[in-house]
Amino acid sequence: MEDQVTDKLELAAQFVNSTNSPIFLTGKAGTGKTTFLRSLGNLTYKKYVVVAPTGIAALHAKGVTIHSQFLLPLGSFLPTQEPDGNFGTGANFYTQQTLSRRHPLNAARRSVLKSIDLLIIDEVSMLRADVLDAIDFRLKTIKRNFDEPFGGVQLLMIGDLFQLPPIVKDHEWRVLGKFYRSMHFFEAHGLRNSGMVYLELDKIFRQQDNTFIQILNNLRENKVTENDIKILNSYFKSHEEIKSIEDAITITTHNYKAEEINRKALNELPGKLYQYEAEIANDFSENLFPLPKILELKVGAQIMFVKNDTSGFSEFFNGKMAKVKELSSNEIIVTFEGREDGYKLRKESWENKKYVIHEDTKELEEEVIGTFEQFPIKLAWAVTVHKSQGLTFEKAIIDVGQAFAPGQVYVALSRLRSMDGLILRTRISPATINNDQSVVNFSKSTEALPPLEKILEDRQSNFVQKLAIQTFDFKDILDSIQSFEKNADSSLEFEDEEMRKAMSNLKSLISEELDYLGKFQNQLNRLIYNQEIALLQERLEKAEQYYEHKLENILFKLLIHHAEVDRLSKTQTYRDKLDEVQLSILKKIVQIKKVAKIILSVIEGSPIGKLEKIDLEVSSLRSKLAKEAEKLAKENPKFLKNKTGKRKKGSPNVKLEKGETYEITYLMSDQGASIEEIALQRGLAESTIKGHLAKGIQKGRVLLSSHMKSELIEEISSIIKRFDADLVKIRQEMPGIYDYGTLKMVAAHLGLIKEKKAD
Repeated sequence: MEDQVTDKLELAAQFVNSTNSPIFLTGKAGTGKTTFLRSLGNLTYKKYVVVAPTGIAALHAKGVTIHSQFLLPLGSFLPTQEPDGNFGTGANFYTQQTLSRRHPLNAARRSVLKSIDLLIIDEVSMLRADVLDAIDFRLKTIKRNFDEPFGGVQLLMIGDLFQLPPIVKDHEWRVLGKFYRSMHFFEAHGLRNSGMVYLELDKIFRQQDNTFIQILNNLRENKVTENDIKILNSYFKSHEEIKSIEDAITITTHNYKAEEINRKALNELPGKLYQYEAEIANDFSENLFPLPKILELKVGAQIMFVKNDTSGFSEFFNGKMAKVKELSSNEIIVTFEGREDGYKLRKESWENKKYVIHEDTKELEEEVIGTFEQFPIKLAWAVTVHKSQGLTFEKAIIDVGQAFAPGQVYVALSRLRSMDGLILRTRISPATINNDQSVVNFSKSTEALPPLEKILEDRQSNFVQKLAIQTFDFKDILDSIQSFEKNADSSLEFEDEEMRKAMSNLKSLISEELDYLGKFQNQLNRLIYNQEIALLQERLEKAEQYYEHKLENILFKLLIHHAEVDRLSKTQTYRDKLDEVQLSILKKIVQIKKVAKIILSVIEGSPIGKLEKIDLEVSSLRSKLAKEAEKLAKENPKFLKNKTGKRKKGSPNVKLEKGETYEITYLMSDQGASIEEIALQRGLAESTIKGHLAKGIQKGRVLLSSHMKSELIEEISSIIKRFDADLVKIRQEMPGIYDYGTLKMVAAHLGLIKEKKAD
């Protein structure tokens, strides 16, 4: 039989890929939660982002902070539509109303969140219920789906509730307590009736000592016995005894204590103090620093690695202890178990990133916006309980006599592999073991749940039915067009009728399909219910071909309109809203191309995989159509006007590359527009248009006869020849008769103007 943890991790992957249920993936310290998070990118076809409550947690998870991704204001969120002023002024509260009106998301973040199917939240034990409800409200608003928790986005929440809890101040709780039973994430309104799946990993990799494992379990569950305390306190050492212990790190409760121990130990070492400054590039704020900006060391300093080895040789890991052997101005050599001869450190890089939708491919991507480079070590005579989370030590001095937060004793002790490495600086008192009773109660409530396999089967059945309906439902595209019509810059008035009707025509094309889509959904549901797999596959494949073609046509029309508008300045808001519609269409094409594979795999119980090939196909299709659209827009330029037909001051104008402005004038000339008409439609002076035309005549691109009668050409030609093509002198000698632009056009026609090498 396979190892149980492998089964649980496989179940977790199945819940992600073949259901839409929120998942709480938990487990004791050292059970593989982080490993699962790291491997998820290779397991799921769903588009996701990773977020965490704090900057350091986000760096560790290789994600971003919740507040930066969702642009949440500082303060407490209240899950109500009431104005925030109703709740007093003693604390910074905001509600659904104020979140929408005063703190709207920008276009970039809206696009990212609109594109995702899955939101991964790491270190969820620190996440407050009100923040999770703010996320719920944001996603419902962005997805325009208030019927499902989190707007239909699946949640994967990873963490251990028995570790450090969320922080709430007394004055905040006086108001928040009216909405929540506690501040733990599982009390969020968004999770009520959501069918959250509780999946606990129970195979412990860190500890193998059964006695120690049992004591840790009792600590978690508030079941500590007298004998447990007696066993733990047998590891107490006096101050004098501890002084003789080497290579052990002290885990303590407060920052000032850890800093005091590290500073005192460093100062007591003989020798020169060396300083190494981190190299910080671009956007990397101080609250994200994984290490002090200035690293201070002496030979003999006890240090700890704060990052896994990225060289591929696995020489060290996050939490591994070492000692400084040699130092120079730019070199650090350390010794540790297995490398007593010395190991030369190299700097490691930490990346601050954000999620973006790639401008060309419209794919969800990570963009590095800043880096922090430093030697991956820090002084390690002491560390706080909080900063020890996720680390593993062979030997540690535990100082939790002043534990102030629930779970601190458990977190500190669970850093050790076994009790062989346990040294207590202060004896453990039952009074300091104060795990949050609401967490214990929540954990106990999960014991009555049905077996995970049964839950998975039920959720998969619901997921397949729902997926069939949602995939062949174009309501989300229709909603995005209607939102566009409501919110796009209404001051844009297109001269071209086809441009004016572009979006309403797209809406009509979508609406035409709705009636038949409803009937098709019923067919699919019947085939799924009756398990008619062969017929189901046939219908899905035919539907894919039919609707892929339909949506490609709709996408192409949208891209043409986008390319036309893209050539106009001062239309950013309009274009951002067009992008949202485009993302809805692209997402629907991807869904339709994936749905057969997903549904059939779930029914047959086979792996789904990443389905990357489909994403690449759709991205390639979009790029191809966009190029064709840009070409058409360039060949047939469109313009804007206001209701009087005259250009308003500061109104949008054509955005042109070098030389392109001339080509537009030439094209309009080809279409029979007069100089006056071209100038009016382009919002340019007639003299400028004449300058364009003179260049076109000079190149043989424009015919002078298109804009001037032959008699006038002959008359001006004779004057130009008489003055030896000195146009300035003609203007001086014959003021007010011919403007400079007209003279230049005729001179170009006569070949009397030399072409410049560059425009």
